[in-house]
Amino acid sequence: MGYYDDHAPAARNRSDARRGTKRTGIYGFAGAIIGALLVVFSVPLLADNGFLPYEVIPKNTSPVGSDEVTENDVEDDNIATETLNLQTTSEVIEAVEQVSDAVVGVVNMRQSTGLFGPEGSGEGTGSGVIYKIEEDRAFIVTNYHVIEGAGQGSSEIDVTLADGARVPAELVGEDVLTDLAVLTIEADGIDTIAEFGDSENLQAGEPAIAIGNPLSFEGTVTLGIISAVERSLPVDLTGNGQPDWNSEVLQTDAAINPGNSGGALLNIQGEVIGINSMKIAQQAVEGIGFAIPSAIALPVIEDLEQYGEVQRPQMGIALRSLQEIPSFHWHDTLGLPEDVKGGVYVESAENGTPADEAGLREGDVIVALDDQEIKDAHDLRSFLYKDVSVGDTITVTFYRDGEEQSVELTLDKQVF
Repeated sequence: MGYYDDHAPAARNRSDARRGTKRTGIYGFAGAIIGALLVVFSVPLLADNGFLPYEVIPKNTSPVGSDEVTENDVEDDNIATETLNLQTTSEVIEAVEQVSDAVVGVVNMRQSTGLFGPEGSGEGTGSGVIYKIEEDRAFIVTNYHVIEGAGQGSSEIDVTLADGARVPAELVGEDVLTDLAVLTIEADGIDTIAEFGDSENLQAGEPAIAIGNPLSFEGTVTLGIISAVERSLPVDLTGNGQPDWNSEVLQTDAAINPGNSGGALLNIQGEVIGINSMKIAQQAVEGIGFAIPSAIALPVIEDLEQYGEVQRPQMGIALRSLQEIPSFHWHDTLGLPEDVKGGVYVESAENGTPADEAGLREGDVIVALDDQEIKDAHDLRSFLYKDVSVGDTITVTFYRDGEEQSVELTLDKQVF
């Protein structure tokens, strides 16, 4: 028979083994923690010194050259955009403040039914720009069709100043081709004039600011861009449905409505780069307005100040484009060859003019000037007004009774 404590030594051995295993587990766990900590703290150090084949990037940062967008990047972009918007707005405000007092209202006592349609009813209304003060007079440029019908030197035109005062104006001169006119008023109380900028260096996409009095809302400002810098618009001067001239204009999407005509189109520096004119008034067309470039306006303004008119070369003929004459007359009546596709028909040569002295007469068909082909009245006027000057001698090629002839003609000045 045995005793209960016969197995005690074996039990003690097993208890000692379990205690040894626990101690080993604790030591292993502690070693793992220590190892992990060593790795965590040593890896960045090793990476920074180039001992690892990869980079360690801290949280919430992006590697150099990475395209990853972080929240910080988005916030920075928003701040930059807001700063740009504020800067642009500030520049526009400064440009407007610089010029706004120089933009005035122009009221023609006679209703304007001008070159590009009526500006209003009862009275012709538009805008103007004060560009010079000389002695006791201030000079204003506006559109011809705003003041059309007013007598030169008369007081049939009023000007509304920025402070609301309405003063009489005198017409200095006008030019139907460029749709420009110059007025003067007393300079008392006027201390702001507009400066002209260079329209020839403009590019599409530049900011454009229009100031005027649309629908009699004085001092209205609209903002847009230069949509195109070289636009050519046909103009019918005689009302016969045929274009007599092409106006070179700036195109902008800054709103230009009735009453804006004659107002200022500014660049972001506050310089006048154009005189607003000719809004395309069609329901299907929005955001298309036009302005006469300063490069074209300035020489016209100088002539109007000096002569009261723009002096251009003239031949002294009454003319029609050949396209206005039925085609059967080209061959049966005028005897033109089949290869003649265009020209200018001479209706008359005024007595004592260069054309009369050169021997041109009714029925002649001009087809070339100085070897430059003339297809219609626009080509003829464009050549005279752009390529030659008063006093120049040109060669006129024409057909008479089916025969080609040429004569030399010395140009005289013309008042259009």
